[in-house]
Amino acid sequence: MSEDKIFTKQFLLIFTALLFTALVMYALMSTVTEYATSMGTTASIAGLVSGIYIFGGLCSRIYSGNALAKIGWKKTALIFMSIHFLACLMYFIVDNVELLLIVRFIHGIGFGASANAIVTIASEILPKNRFGEAFGYFMLGTTIAVGLGPYIGGLLYDNFQSCGCFLAASIFSAIALTAMLLIKVEEPSQLISTENYSGLEKVFEVSAIPVSFFTALTSLGYVSILSFYRLYAVEVNLTGAFSWFFIIYSIILVISRPIAGKIQDKGGDFIICVVGIIAQSIGLFLIAFAPSDMTVIVCAVCAALGFGTLNSACTTIVTRNAPVNRRSYAISTFFIFCDATMGFGPALLGSFVSQTRGYAAVYFISSIITLLALPVCIYSLRKF
Repeated sequence: MSEDKIFTKQFLLIFTALLFTALVMYALMSTVTEYATSMGTTASIAGLVSGIYIFGGLCSRIYSGNALAKIGWKKTALIFMSIHFLACLMYFIVDNVELLLIVRFIHGIGFGASANAIVTIASEILPKNRFGEAFGYFMLGTTIAVGLGPYIGGLLYDNFQSCGCFLAASIFSAIALTAMLLIKVEEPSQLISTENYSGLEKVFEVSAIPVSFFTALTSLGYVSILSFYRLYAVEVNLTGAFSWFFIIYSIILVISRPIAGKIQDKGGDFIICVVGIIAQSIGLFLIAFAPSDMTVIVCAVCAALGFGTLNSACTTIVTRNAPVNRRSYAISTFFIFCDATMGFGPALLGSFVSQTRGYAAVYFISSIITLLALPVCIYSLRKF
């Protein structure tokens, strides 16, 4: 049936918007800590430079639920994607850590609401009868970005320093903005009034909070890899192995996500989430306890089955179970929780780094925090 077709022109456009927006995030996040430390900052401040982008996104996501309902989905996307693009250009004038923090925050503001709008628009474009499977394919845009972003960022930084990274980010952002301009989507015929919503309902979809919370705990484990892997790789003399980490991560996700989507469509939310949490916790523990070429590979596989799969699976859960008029709020709630941990996480985890413990402590702590998500997951999904 034509209404069940996944790979349409509109799908390819929204996929492009997601892919290149995410590429900006991951290409810069993986190198900006190194750029900050080159200015003489501590690991904790470098972590803040990385995480403040997510904190800016958190602030705009809090507003985005209302914006999507009142202003409209595509208009909201275009406004904040324009901010995202302009912020990329602002990196070229940065010459100190203080200014870098400001630009990162503004950049995050553009990213947060943009990402919410992109996912909300996708939820309308994707076929409803194959939503889990289709959403899995759609979220491969993030998967590819997770694999290619850090690789591209590291390659450009090593060969062209920060300017190469900033130029690539600007190009990626421009491509995403162009794709959004070309998208045609049927939005709700009338903009939604939020006057009857309580204070909490104007920001959060309450039904999405439990799932969002345990996903946020797993995101803290993932951000420990994203923010500090290059520095940890040097510390344990595994730069070669770690250079393949996100490539392996992406390959596993490309294989597993469509399969996970099909399992979800048959009622398999619980098994995907439980396996994902346990896998990620094991991977983080191994890489901290016994760093080696083999454990780097195992950790990459476990991270893919962990937050990589959970991010897509849990976004599907909160989107699928929210009323149409609350869908943008459900998506916003989900990313607010994840952004909070990803935003504050690098600075928090960076505080555990010392001359005696090194960066291994970051991964021990992250493993424990990931495992804490398991009882919350079991409680949250008990009714599904």
